[in-house]
Amino acid sequence: MSSKVQRQRAIARLIGKHAVTNQPQLVELLAADGISATQATVSRDLEDLGAVKVRVPGGDTVYAIPEYEPARIAPEDQLRRVMGEWVAELRRSGDLVVLRTPPGCAHVVASALDRSGMPGLLGTVAGDDTLLCVADEAVGGAALAARLLDLAGLT
Repeated sequence: MSSKVQRQRAIARLIGKHAVTNQPQLVELLAADGISATQATVSRDLEDLGAVKVRVPGGDTVYAIPEYEPARIAPEDQLRRVMGEWVAELRRSGDLVVLRTPPGCAHVVASALDRSGMPGLLGTVAGDDTLLCVADEAVGGAALAARLLDLAGLT
């Protein structure tokens, strides 16, 4: 038997690892990990975790958990995957870099960038499909834009 905290950690891990499109799929993934949970329990857990559905390329919607934990660093390969999947366009103006994503995805990209600890990135502000990245003056917008373009595979 797993505790609520253990189950919710497993849910967050599974959502980060798999394209989870619905609650029954999540119940099955948990079961494969040896965690028994009903769909009603999973539904409450998703609510507690602040999980949201986001549209991914191809039109499907999957669960994502936006979070900001400064101590949790997003590994570069995860950041590259998020950027490659969800950043469609990048434009720069001075020390500001604007990223465009599919509807409902900007907060996921912002969270990954905020957790990355990327040198020269002061922070992000996300809307629905637009994300503003602020560059440190010492690094500059051009260098930050080049780094983000590379991560998104748009170079």
